[in-house]
Formats: sequence, structure tokens, C-alpha cells
Amino acid sequence: MVEQPRIPEDKVGTKMAVFLTGATGFVGSAVLRQLLKRRLDVRVLARPGGDRRNIEGLVCEVVEGDLTDTSTYKDRLRGCTAVFHVAADYRLWAPNRAVMDRVNVDATRDLFRLASDKGAKRIIYTSSVATLGINHDNTPADEETPSSYDQMIGTYKRSKYLAEEEVRRLVSDEGVPAVIVNPSAPIGPRDLKPTPTGRIIVDAANGKIPAYVDTGLNFVHVEDVAQGHIDAFERGKVGDRYILGGQNMTLIEMLTNICGQVGRKPPVIKIPHWLLLPVAHIAETISVLTGKWEPFVTVDSVKMATKKMYFSSKKAETVLGYKTRPAETAVIDAVEWYKENGYLRNF
Repeated sequence: MVEQPRIPEDKVGTKMAVFLTGATGFVGSAVLRQLLKRRLDVRVLARPGGDRRNIEGLVCEVVEGDLTDTSTYKDRLRGCTAVFHVAADYRLWAPNRAVMDRVNVDATRDLFRLASDKGAKRIIYTSSVATLGINHDNTPADEETPSSYDQMIGTYKRSKYLAEEEVRRLVSDEGVPAVIVNPSAPIGPRDLKPTPTGRIIVDAANGKIPAYVDTGLNFVHVEDVAQGHIDAFERGKVGDRYILGGQNMTLIEMLTNICGQVGRKPPVIKIPHWLLLPVAHIAETISVLTGKWEPFVTVDSVKMATKKMYFSSKKAETVLGYKTRPAETAVIDAVEWYKENGYLRNF
């Protein structure tokens, strides 16, 4: 039996080296904090001039470089037992497919090959539930639910699907020791941008969502997702994937929860999907013509909203010991962080 790698538990003097991408972002910063709890030598890749508020004051080595250029970081991969690849180009509006593929697909392949050559014993790849199939009867999908490239809606989903396929190929053909995790829709503190999921919280709390569509998502606390990355490193099987999800909820249930935290009334108007589609086309056209702003609603987001994207984390719970807290707790933590950091009006 092959011995599974372990991350030491908070032992003074432990110097296991870890290379982390995406630490300045939402999920990556939560993963970084989990790693630092264990007093590890963490090296984080960060773009020169990028926003580093999420790593301010944290004891880690900042490797200035570009994920798409291995020469900028390859030397700092040497001696790293673990690699956590969390970084990704995550946008629902991305008219230039080549740019997103370069980051999400090509750079992933280059990093994994190099890390494996440098002696990494385990690589954790942060994929997404976006690569998975959906059950049409609205029951939760799992890691085995069939999916195909043709079913992927939008540039982001297609790029993540291709990236995950490439990781699987690297495992089978080149012996790269990678484990795949598929987070659902994380919410919680330090969502600086915010992400598309975080925007739901900010806009709902600010009273900017007057209506809703009939859809559903799986929401999870970002800190549970981060712990799931550690679980996958220690107990995951190379080549396997594990859904790191939380609670399945309809959009109106989530909006009601958010509004309740800030004393607002939730929206009561339900808009049919067919009515939003022409609006999305117009918004995208204006965005392309002006080149100045991102459309407030996209064609891809409307198409995705026609399905309830529900998932099961049973495999991660059984194999990895993965645990989650209620979505309401994640909403409370997210709202408090947005309040404290000036994202919400009248607070």
C-alpha cells in the first residue's frame, strides 16, 4: 500500500515546502491560511503589481511571476513537496477565449509538468463543478454524472473542462501525481473582486436585485473548501476528483437569506428566462462596442440559470472526511466582511 503524504499539524520547526498559486484571490487566500496554520514554508506566486491585500501580514514567501511564464517561478518549485494550483481566470464574461485558455489550460499543464519534474509528491488542482454534468430532474449530481465538452456553456466552463481533461491525461500518461477538487459556489470573507457568486451577495444586500429567476446553486463556505484542499492532499487518490460543495439552495432561498441579514425585503418578482435572454444579448453588444464595462447580465449566465446546479459532496465526505457548515453561516460571515470593507451601502 502506497503511503499517503501528510501535512504536519502545527508543529514548530516544520519546514515542509509548499508552492501555492492564486493566494491573492478568494479561495486561494483561504487555502493559504489553512497551510500557514500548520507552520509550513509556503511560497505564493503573485503577479508584479497585483492586488495583495489578501496576503498582507501573512508569513509567506512571495514569488513574483506570471503563471503563463514558467521561467518566472520555476526555481522556487525546487524542494516543494506539495503544489496547490488554485489560480484561474474566473469570469463569466470573457469574449477572448484564447486568453482564458492560455491561463486555465496551457499554464496548468506547464506548471504540473514542471512541478512533477522538480519532485512534487502531490499536486492539488482546483477545478470546478462547472466541469460536471447536471441531472435534469434536479437531483444532486456527483463526480460520475456524465458531461461532455459540448454541454459546457461559456468560455469559462469550456476552459475548465479542457484543463481538467489535461490534468487527467498528465496523470495517466506522464505520471503526474495530481488530485482534482471541484468546489461549488464558495462564499465568505475576503472576496475582493467580488466573484460572480460574491456579487449576488453584495447586490442583494444593497437592494440591487429587484427580481429573480428560477434557478439553484450549491453554496459552500470558502473556509470549508480550503480545508477540503488539505483533506484531498492527505487522503485523496491520484487521478480522482472530489466535489467540495455545501448546501443546495434555490436562488430565491439564498436571496431571502441574504436580505434577512441586512433587514431588506427579498425580491418577489420572478422573471422568466426567455425574457432575460434578449436583454443579455443587448448588454453584451453594448459592452463589446464600448469596451468600457462588463455586461450586468450575460447570455451564458442566463443559459446556465435554466438549470438547477445541485451537487453532492458524499464522496469527499466519505473518502476525505470533508465537512461543511450551513450556508447561512457562510452568508453571515460574507455579509459581515462586506460591511467591514465598505462594499455595502448604509452600514
